[in-house]
Amino acid sequence: MGFFEKLKQGLEKTKDSFNNIFSGFRKVDESLLEELEEALIMSDVGMDTALDIISKLRERIKKEKIEDEEQVKQALREEIEKILEVEGKELNLKTKPSVILVVGVNGVR
Repeated sequence: MGFFEKLKQGLEKTKDSFNNIFSGFRKVDESLLEELEEALIMSDVGMDTALDIISKLRERIKKEKIEDEEQVKQALREEIEKILEVEGKELNLKTKPSVILVVGVNGVR
């Protein structure tokens, strides 16, 4: 089994967690946002980051009057993508020593 296959398996638990939240979708309310926040924290996003994402999502829901499940998912994706955007994507290995940080998913070997 290759690296990316192991990574994909490691992310299945997180995916299932979000799918469970939306499988019982009722309406966009504070309860839904709390469940999403909890899922982000349990997915090792980190407390501060999860709170920031949900805060921005809450603002978008009010501003854009989001009521549809797919719109909530899309807004959540976009808020997460904004955080993951990196300015300079090229590696600068001209300095000695150079440090490369590799981040993985818990439980993936």
